[in-house]
Amino acid sequence: MPKGRLPSPPPRKAFDSSLAIINIVLLLIFFFLATGSLLSSRTVEVALPETTRLPLDLLPSPLLVVATDGSMTLDGNPLDTGTLSVALGDSPILHVLADRDLPATTLLSTLDDEALIAVEVRLVTLHRNENEGEDSP
Repeated sequence: MPKGRLPSPPPRKAFDSSLAIINIVLLLIFFFLATGSLLSSRTVEVALPETTRLPLDLLPSPLLVVATDGSMTLDGNPLDTGTLSVALGDSPILHVLADRDLPATTLLSTLDDEALIAVEVRLVTLHRNENEGEDSP
């Protein structure tokens, strides 16, 4: 090597991005596994009780009755829209008896408008008695 010359720099290696891509793919897989298991763990359970004969005064309390026109009564007392959570107080359970002809979307939107927090909603249904032609809870 002649005097006064600097040695030439070593040749640059090309950046290998395969390790970074593998890390990103693994992170995405772990993310989707974690969020998928979280979302699938939220289950909605609906248990519809059925009785053949029960006097109306023995229905569970508090009982919200929703008519076809959307009017509501709680344990026989009329309610205005937006006042259900106040009327319930500390009760963690609400029993709902909806009119047979009330569309499910109307019932769900009515309950959604009430902004119930931490309240378990149980549906009470009327069973049509074929022999007598009348409803019984």
